[in-house]
Amino acid sequence: MQRGRRIAFDFGDVRIGVAACDADAILSSPLTTLKSSEKNLSKQLLEIFAEIEPIMIYVGRPALLSGSDGVASEKAFAFVDLLQTLTVTPIEMIDERMSTISAARNLRDAGRNAKDSKDSIDMASAVAILDFALEIERRK
Repeated sequence: MQRGRRIAFDFGDVRIGVAACDADAILSSPLTTLKSSEKNLSKQLLEIFAEIEPIMIYVGRPALLSGSDGVASEKAFAFVDLLQTLTVTPIEMIDERMSTISAARNLRDAGRNAKDSKDSIDMASAVAILDFALEIERRK
């Protein structure tokens, strides 16, 4: 497995959860939550890329339970298109069908109210996406 930091995004209509891992790809951590409609979203993304210097970017692909793409997937694809205008770093989409549900459950189990923890849920979803992507990388 190549050494270097990776970053993951959980794109949503309102918020984008962001997570990153260490250079040895051992620990994934929540980084921040961005607003999807923010006017300076591109600038914020460039700042994150400059700080993290990722060797790989993962974006959650919110497929339907059947595995096919829906409206949410199309929005995630559009987000990938934006990212491709900002960086030459490779970008891969990762199946995220259960990441938000899993993140909400984990926060609830930790005693946190999901309604008051939306930013945390988005970041935790990004962590789940990144963890899944890293597991795929390790198996290659």
